[in-house]
Amino acid sequence: MRSATITRKTAETQIMVNLNLDQQSEIDIDTGIGFFDHMLTLFAKHGRFGLTVKAQGDLEVDPHHTVEDTGIVLGECFKQALGDKKQIERYGTAFVPMDETLGRVCVDLSGRAYLVFQAELDNPRLGSFETETTEDFFQALAFSNQMNLHATILYGRNTHHKIESLFKALGRAMRTAVTINSEIQGVNSTKGVI
Repeated sequence: MRSATITRKTAETQIMVNLNLDQQSEIDIDTGIGFFDHMLTLFAKHGRFGLTVKAQGDLEVDPHHTVEDTGIVLGECFKQALGDKKQIERYGTAFVPMDETLGRVCVDLSGRAYLVFQAELDNPRLGSFETETTEDFFQALAFSNQMNLHATILYGRNTHHKIESLFKALGRAMRTAVTINSEIQGVNSTKGVI
């Protein structure tokens, strides 16, 4: 079973993430940021991942460190759980509508870190969540998992819906990318490694 548990402690945050790629077991998220908990729950549910996240951060400063560091640890969990990446599909794309909004996420588990994030998030806060940290989370995930990650809001109005469509699409795209295909010999690359 492909899974990983990683704990990261800094002077700003203490983050523990347990990720299971192959069994949608428990989803238990507690970061102290209600909207972010909701988004991570949606990501896990729509990606069919088992996911536990326990985070304590300097929320008295702002949510940035907690959100970014959670992305770092989640990316490290994906990297560890995927191991040598043999027989995985590698690529995933998902479009997710959320009422008036349409979001798209494309991923390549290439071993190369890159983020393209295109979303106008007009509402600066949703509860205690600072919406600009959405991009920070996606960047931390992309770089710690060494993946290409392209996230785009094609259109929409409601900031909640925009961010929700991206997290759901991220889950669905990652589900496709990590899926094992027995027809793939070794890794899905002409280089022989990814």
